[in-house]
Amino acid sequence: MEISAAGRFEVRITAADVGKRVSVRRLTGNGVTEEKFTDTVGVLTSWDDDGVLTITRRDGETVRIPESALVAGKVVPAAPARRRGPAATYQELARVVARGWRPVESERLGEWELRAAGGFTRRANSVLPLGDPGLPLDAALDAVRRWYGERGLPAYVQTATGAEGTQELLCAELERRGWVREVSAELWVGGLAPVADRAEGAGVVLSRTADEAWLARYQRKGVSEVALRVLCGGPSVWFATVPGGSSESGDAPAAIGRLVVDGRWAGFAAVEVDPGLRRRGLATEVMAALARRALAEGASAAWLQVETENAGARTLYGRLGFAAHHAYHHHREPGREPGTDGF
Repeated sequence: MEISAAGRFEVRITAADVGKRVSVRRLTGNGVTEEKFTDTVGVLTSWDDDGVLTITRRDGETVRIPESALVAGKVVPAAPARRRGPAATYQELARVVARGWRPVESERLGEWELRAAGGFTRRANSVLPLGDPGLPLDAALDAVRRWYGERGLPAYVQTATGAEGTQELLCAELERRGWVREVSAELWVGGLAPVADRAEGAGVVLSRTADEAWLARYQRKGVSEVALRVLCGGPSVWFATVPGGSSESGDAPAAIGRLVVDGRWAGFAAVEVDPGLRRRGLATEVMAALARRALAEGASAAWLQVETENAGARTLYGRLGFAAHHAYHHHREPGREPGTDGF
């Protein structure tokens, strides 16, 4: 916090700083019998005429603060320095991830990409808004709603927060227009070599196709032909299977995983283990075998996506050297029920 030479806190932000990353301290007690301070760090997304600030935090949550409650505030660097993992911009990762979940059809709206795949995973059924749509925002959103409506799908806009170049201002504008933020997750990055060195992976079978056994373990049952096109799409896709599930699993294997290799990047997904065989290192075996495949194809860095409430996966990925790069969110158009599965 900014402290003056006289030892007092100072507010050194104004409405002119909208769009910048700030750190503020506000009084949350009553100021008479109790003084309690709360600190908030994030992007200042608005400062309205009624004297209320809106700050979007790294995780996408918005905080509204009356100007009268501020006791200190300053502009801080656009994004904190990363401590672990390969260096990458948000724009680079967003494009790599998009190629890892290719839609069945897409269309450009200026620099935005509209993507659809029959409702299988929001990642392939949402707008990727990198850059300028070439229209004022309201007109662009009207065009988005029409495009998805013609396909019988609710319109989603995928946004990101928490890194340099992410879309806190767009998030705030969508929420002001009633778009509903749902299914937030994080994108984590890490090095491939440490993953490859963690286990032998000798019992893992790699294939270019998702066969019936792989699909029997996959958490989304009844996978359609459209979904298979998304799963098998990408620059270089591999499916991993560990045969021999528990007796309760029928024909489903013990563990599975999916990998997309794209230049220096490799993306892990669908790492799933038979519930009766968890905590035996099978997920690590799957990821190690896939990591070695990616290294053989020239990749060196890895990404994966994990939901914020999936504590088990987050613990595993942290042990393997992954760390969060940014959060991403899907904003659904007002007045429509969810019609798309998966994050």
